[in-house]
Amino acid sequence: MNKSYPFYIKAPVILLGLVISVYILSVLRDVLVPLAFSALIAILLNPLSVRLERRMPRALAIGLSMLIALAVLMGLMYFLSSQIAHFFDNLDAMKQKLVELMHTLQQWLEHSFGITTQKQVQMLNDAANSGKAMIGQTLSGVLGVLSVVFLIPVYTFLIMFYKMLILNFLYEVFSEENKAKVGEILAETKAAIQSYIVGLLIETGIVAVMNSVSLLLLGVPNAILIGVIGAILNLLPYIGGIIAIALPVLMVTLTQDGFTTQLLIIAAYAIIQFIDNNILVPRIVSSKVEINALISIVIVLLGAALWGVPGMFLSIPFIAVLKIVFDRIDGLKPWGKLLGDTVPTEHMGQIKRMRRKRVAVAKT
Repeated sequence: MNKSYPFYIKAPVILLGLVISVYILSVLRDVLVPLAFSALIAILLNPLSVRLERRMPRALAIGLSMLIALAVLMGLMYFLSSQIAHFFDNLDAMKQKLVELMHTLQQWLEHSFGITTQKQVQMLNDAANSGKAMIGQTLSGVLGVLSVVFLIPVYTFLIMFYKMLILNFLYEVFSEENKAKVGEILAETKAAIQSYIVGLLIETGIVAVMNSVSLLLLGVPNAILIGVIGAILNLLPYIGGIIAIALPVLMVTLTQDGFTTQLLIIAAYAIIQFIDNNILVPRIVSSKVEINALISIVIVLLGAALWGVPGMFLSIPFIAVLKIVFDRIDGLKPWGKLLGDTVPTEHMGQIKRMRRKRVAVAKT
């Protein structure tokens, strides 16, 4: 006989479970962050590895697929490093212009809002320290530095090598009547993550080309580098787009006079964002799981607070997997609907009818 507990008992238990889970995730950050990235990479490389396994042993196929991915990554890093070298050509002139702009801004803030120069310096130092703390979470601890060069490749290889063992464990953990549902969840999770990551990579490449071409046409220094960085930042929902616009605007402000180019950059990026959000994302990313804007922003900020910069990138795939699980469990379906972007119309009609009844009663 199933016993249903009242809400005032279930709510504290759920909150306690969330607090314990967040604490564990925070304490084990140095282990779980590379493990989470490795799981995503393993799912992404799995189709290539499966094709290679038809012609060679599994270990060799996995190693070759990882080498191909590493070669692509090294090519991208070489391209970015060649662009970064040109960034330092006008560094002295940019420093001079930045000092002048900061001096002008300090005077304007002091005259307009009464904020003294010492107070402004203190505010900047506090903001810089908080930013360093968040970025420092990425490489904190003994395992932080080793995660990129050692743990992620090892985790990725082992996850791909023992994938059948992991899947078999997940099947055997649940009862017979739930095995079909578990298989459905695993299949949808793999398909959603693969389509999400592959779609994001294609979308990022297209956005990088559009950003770079628009900045080149506007005569922005280091246009290709800033365009690629803006496309990478665009992976962060909503927040990254704002930072991506600020970078070329700041670059032009430091290298050119006037404000015409800055306005043209904002207009060009607005058009690119419109194309990205209304054409590229729906048709290219084609993720099977749609997360609404409110949850996307909140989960990205929570990921940043918990795991720093890596948490911002891992938050959306994580919440997408949660939505797949919620949608397949009867007791958690309301939470899945809350995460999604489908706005129900049935209840809205009931609310409107109740309002009309109240107005009619009030008039009588």
